[in-house]
Amino acid sequence: MKLILLRHGESQWNLENRFTGWKDVNLTDKGRKEATFAANQILKESIHVDSIYTSFLNRATQSTEIVSKLINFSADDIKFDWRLNERHYGALEGFNKSETAKKYGEDQVLIWRRSYDIPPPLLSHDDERNPKLNSKFANIDAKLPLGESLKDVVNRLKPFLEFYFSFISKNKGNHLIVAHSNSLRAIIKVLKNYSENEIISVNIPTGVPLVYDLNSDLEVIKERYLINESELIKKQDLIKKQGMVK
Repeated sequence: MKLILLRHGESQWNLENRFTGWKDVNLTDKGRKEATFAANQILKESIHVDSIYTSFLNRATQSTEIVSKLINFSADDIKFDWRLNERHYGALEGFNKSETAKKYGEDQVLIWRRSYDIPPPLLSHDDERNPKLNSKFANIDAKLPLGESLKDVVNRLKPFLEFYFSFISKNKGNHLIVAHSNSLRAIIKVLKNYSENEIISVNIPTGVPLVYDLNSDLEVIKERYLINESELIKKQDLIKKQGMVK
């Protein structure tokens, strides 16, 4: 079977270089084109998708809508899970990354962004950015984050992944998850049993399907991005440049 991981297309706050987290922002025109590209690459590979899961956040659901329509997957069969949401950036959420570096120092911001287990400053419970105060998440019967490290995202995803891996084991075929940089990195860490050091160096470009061929034990046989190598390198170099908070 195949597991396809897709990071949503470029969002408005990606474009503005802001910490987005759980803030609902929309795709840019480029982001919509990236989602279209992803769908066309899946079609080009003649991959029939049997299930799609995505997060609660607009940029992922909009990407999912574009992809599902183009690959002729029924919108009624799309499944949503809040645990696939992006990492919550706590008190940094909404701030420009360069301005944040000037305020806290580049070294500190890089620690918050790229370390495995050090979260950003947490929100206060009465902060309007608290997910519990957002009607979209108010009915979730779980403790919602006020700020997360990548380790926290991995722990948040464990109940979903326990269910999901059981689901795809019982339902052979090809399965697509449309989510976010850090929720996808968390999945990759578990799927490939990466160490903490290995996963912090993983960069996932927007709008490019990452395909894992799996055996019956859900072990990775092969992995590849559905894009030519030179274009992949360009996208990954861009991510690295954006990670330099100067």
